[in-house]
Order: sequence, then structure tokens, then C-alpha cells
Amino acid sequence: MTARRVRVPGSLDLELAWEAVSGVLAPTPAVPSGLAPDALLKLETFQPTGSFKVRGALAAVAALPDGTPAVTASAGNHGLGMGYAAARSGADVTVVVSTRASQVKVDRIGAFPVRLVQHGDTYDEAEAHAMTLPGHYVSPYNDPAVIAGQGTIGRELDAQADGPLTVVAPVGGGGLLAGLSLWARERGGVRIAGVESAVSRGVSASVAAGRVVEVEVGETFADGLPGNLEAGCVTPEVIGTGAALTAVTDAEIRTALRWLFAEHGLVAEGAGAAGVAAVLAGKVEIVGRPVVVVSGRNITVPTYTGALQEP
Repeated sequence: MTARRVRVPGSLDLELAWEAVSGVLAPTPAVPSGLAPDALLKLETFQPTGSFKVRGALAAVAALPDGTPAVTASAGNHGLGMGYAAARSGADVTVVVSTRASQVKVDRIGAFPVRLVQHGDTYDEAEAHAMTLPGHYVSPYNDPAVIAGQGTIGRELDAQADGPLTVVAPVGGGGLLAGLSLWARERGGVRIAGVESAVSRGVSASVAAGRVVEVEVGETFADGLPGNLEAGCVTPEVIGTGAALTAVTDAEIRTALRWLFAEHGLVAEGAGAAGVAAVLAGKVEIVGRPVVVVSGRNITVPTYTGALQEP
């Protein structure tokens, strides 16, 4: 696939995203947790779509020229965010998902005023198809407005967490980690740690190589994490070498789901619990106060109850 030319976001993008997001969404809670000393959980599960992805979607739709249709590909949560943004703004939005996308997410996307297209067996195939459709393509991760929108989590943390911080977040395409990295450079005193699935490490491989590289992608129930990066993707560049990157297994994610339920009464999807999984497994070096982003809750009941069962 020919690489698209995508602009690397900067501080102005973060400011514009903050205006778009803070005017619509209330700050999500940052609650104390026994996960680690002085730890906070940043609960993006409280978003109206159940995921942080609504931030980037609102920022991206706000950045569209008037009357420009948008098309996107999604593993589910970004599509929900784009649907929510379309419902609020009246924007013309098409969402492409794979035939294996989480059914609970697909059903909820279809409830919004969007064109819903199912294509391909994988996210990569859905993404490639979306790029052939008419309209402005809004990547769920490789888009300056989307990246900046995810960085608005940090703007909320400015008022919620003082002192040096280690912010831990899941990594799929890297949009969330890139947004947090963008904010961290602005604030200072923040260490960013990203957590991938052990079967899909495209971001860490690309950061290490200094360019986007393709990796083998395995099966995981954390459907928001796997997939290769779009050719020319800017998220590795924005993340750079300043972020610590690690990975967790499905077993470690299931442990985190059980822990969140038992200790906080919280429901999270697999990707949403990846940061908690890494801290529980001792895979993150904490400097200052830890803040762990619990990024989403959209999971089917059978998948969730199955994950809660002890192996």
C-alpha cells in the first residue's frame, strides 16, 4: 500500500483538540487504587461510548472542512467515537469494520447515523478497503487530530494528578500513546509507558527500527490491540524513544480483568486492562505517581465472563 502523507501533530493540534473535546465531554474520573503506591486509575470506561476513542473522533470531525464527508476503519471503539461525533455534528461518516470485529461494538456503531460497511477478515483488510472509499480518511491512530484528541487525557490529568508521573496506557496503533507523548512534552515531569499485546508488537518494532515495519500478528481476545501499522504511520515518530514499551499476554490481561472487577467493581475490555496487566506483572518501571489508563469497557458478555474464570 502506498504511504499516505500525514502531518506530525504539534502543540497547536493539542490546543484545538482540547477546545473540541472539553466542550463536549466531562473529564473522566481518576480514582485512587491499590494497584501501586499512590496509584490512580484514569477511567475512560466512563466515556459515553465506553472508550477513550471518542476524544480523537470528536477532534477529527471538528477539524474537517465544512461539508467534507469522513470515512474510517475501526476495530470497534473508534467507529463508536466517529458515530457519536456524527450524531452531534451531523457530519457524513462511513465506518468500515472487519467481519470479525466485536459484535457488541458493531451493533452499537450501527445505532449511530453512519454508513456501516463490513469488509475483510482482519482490521488490516478493513483499513485497506476504507482507504479506497470517497471522503477524507480518518485513521483511528495515524491522524494528527485523532492523536491530539487522545492527548486530551493528559490535559485532564493536569488538574487531577500533581507531581512527577508515570502514565501507563495500552498500545495498538499508537494513537493514544502518541497523544500522551505529545502532552507529556508540553507538561514535563511525565514518563510514558505503553503496553502492547505480546502477539502484536508493531509499534515497538517500528520505534526500534526508526521506520514503520510489518510484524507477525497473532490471535488475542484483546481485539483493540492487534494489527500492523499503516505504511508511513507517524505514531512511532511522535512516541519516539522517550516512552517505555512493554507487552502482556492474554493470561496477564485476564488476571487484570479479574483484579479490576474484584478490587474496583469495574468492567474493562481486554485492551482496556492492558496497562493494569503490565503493572500487576511488574513489567513497568514506576517513577513518581503511577496513572494507569483503563481505556475501554466494550466487551461481549460471553467474552468477559469467560475471561473472569480462573485458568
